[in-house]
Amino acid sequence: MDNETQDTDMVALRALAQTYFNAAYDMDADRFASVFESSSSVTKIGEDGAVIVTPIEAWLTAVRGMAAPRERGLKRDDRIVTIDVDGDLALVKVKFQMPPRYFTDLLSCLRVKGAWKIVQKVMRVTTDERAPASSGRA
Repeated sequence: MDNETQDTDMVALRALAQTYFNAAYDMDADRFASVFESSSSVTKIGEDGAVIVTPIEAWLTAVRGMAAPRERGLKRDDRIVTIDVDGDLALVKVKFQMPPRYFTDLLSCLRVKGAWKIVQKVMRVTTDERAPASSGRA
């Protein structure tokens, strides 16, 4: 992959992440839908410790019923931690907050018909903004 393609991919993936952050701050399901592939899903660990996989349409329905952090006057703090691109595959790690909840999301992305789309969101939520995130590598 040449440098121009890499630069273009990084710009596109940063824009995708920014759209994602804006959607989260506004709890805008339609804006979220614009960056997710229609067959994607959201995965997390439930309160009982079990893995929960939610199809994107069900997750978007839940988003529509949530109060927006903007409306609640919550401080916005979001950032891209890493972007790793390998051809038509990318992993975008992001962190953001909706106090008292703090999120770390791994957004698995594929280039679908020339555009980057999230095909899987794996999320971690904590109520302690200082909770350490593991940085171990396999």
